[in-house]
Amino acid sequence: MLAKLQTFTLVGIDALPVVVEVDVSPTGLAKTVMVGLPEAAVRESTHRVERAIVNSGFQRANTRTVINLAPADVPKEAASFDLPIALGILAASGQMAMEKLAEYAVVGELALDGTLRSVRGALSMAMRLAKDGQCRGLIVPAHNAPEAAIVEEIEVIPVSSLTQAAAFLCGEVDIPPHPSRLEELFQKTANYEEDLADVKGQEMAKRALVVAAAGGHNLLMIGPPGSGKTMLAKRLPTILPELTPAESIETTRIYSAIGKVNPQQPLLATRPFRAPHHTISDAGLVGGGSVPGPGEISLAHNGVLFLDELPEFNRRTLEVLRQPLEDRSVTIARANVTSTFPANFMLVAALNPCPCGYRNDPRRPCHCTVPQIERYMSKISGPLLDRIDIHLEVPAVPFQELMVQRQGMTSAEARQIVTQARAIQTKRFSGTRTRCNAEMTHQQIRRFCRLNQASRSLLQAAMTELGLSARAHDKILRVARTIADLDGSDEISEMHISEAIQYRMLDRQFFK
Repeated sequence: MLAKLQTFTLVGIDALPVVVEVDVSPTGLAKTVMVGLPEAAVRESTHRVERAIVNSGFQRANTRTVINLAPADVPKEAASFDLPIALGILAASGQMAMEKLAEYAVVGELALDGTLRSVRGALSMAMRLAKDGQCRGLIVPAHNAPEAAIVEEIEVIPVSSLTQAAAFLCGEVDIPPHPSRLEELFQKTANYEEDLADVKGQEMAKRALVVAAAGGHNLLMIGPPGSGKTMLAKRLPTILPELTPAESIETTRIYSAIGKVNPQQPLLATRPFRAPHHTISDAGLVGGGSVPGPGEISLAHNGVLFLDELPEFNRRTLEVLRQPLEDRSVTIARANVTSTFPANFMLVAALNPCPCGYRNDPRRPCHCTVPQIERYMSKISGPLLDRIDIHLEVPAVPFQELMVQRQGMTSAEARQIVTQARAIQTKRFSGTRTRCNAEMTHQQIRRFCRLNQASRSLLQAAMTELGLSARAHDKILRVARTIADLDGSDEISEMHISEAIQYRMLDRQFFK
């Protein structure tokens, strides 16, 4: 007999439909053959499935069994094919009814005792099933049910064992679909532990942080150890606008594809903050591998990527950031597959002004020589610096400011200001792919960043004296547009241009 089931395989973070065809023939030697480009984990599933069937109380099929995974030209990996293969064998051997097999797609990894383990990418699979509309619902391990149930258009059936899945498909057990509870998840988990009011002093840095958040601008902070650079960076997500449901699902499916979704928090309701160590590899940062997977820049999608001690990173690793910073996505090509991962993140980098960290610090002497400083700073290329909109000096905090009891601006207050500026940008860029000022195209810059004569003269003088590039010119205009939005001004004045220029001076002060 022949049985067919619908399932999925992951290609990057996208789910691709796969049909599992199982043919059980009573003639010939007892043998199991699997075709359809199965990878090692899928080929080994025949042994797991066989023992899971026996240990679940079913009969082992002592016949010739052929398992085909279609389409045959797409490599299949991961152990999520265990459950559909086992159910296909039971149906093809006459041990369970086939009527409901066409109504539900099935994914799940089997243990030897027949219980189910979680799989990667359940959210992407549910989204693809809802898009195709070919099946009524998705049968998943109970561990994956909360994340798959985020997709409200389909039924998500949680099962804990092969026996329970077979009983449900035979109509012997009624399992209600897992509830979605989107609003409840957002209310329960949309809270940050950090607050901007925790940072003492550094009012100029806080202002730059608000400007960066309001326009989605990348930020570079230079200062001695202990000046608060890391504290400021960790609080940037708390002042960004709240995640929309669409952004939350975009980000959650990336974490789902690598198996990092917490069942107690199946939906990311806060913006991600990623801070990889400086020893990270190219593939770890942007993604890669023989089968391309997402890297840290994709895990920071719709959030913040923080690179502390920037010159300590491998220069080649930093250079691979240049294209994702411009395109807001990264494409990784391998011989058999090409995957594109979203990477719309805010880059925040921090570094010391010299190897010892105390250059220009009045409290402690710096003993670094000029060649040491130049070698230290040369790890950061000019093209990468040009892609960072705001360069900010973060000096050490005086004792008097540390002891002040007065509370500064809170994250909620800053978020309100940022949200108002973002609302202006949303209206401005309505009908385009641009979402904030940092993403403006050259045509949009010419349209929305027009200067009066005084502002144009000021910008021209800065370009000439500082030797800024054409990309830096555009960055200044984008930042000035954001500062004007924070002031509620339609026009970019000299004051806005002047502040934006101040955020481009540190690269010439420290890197020349």
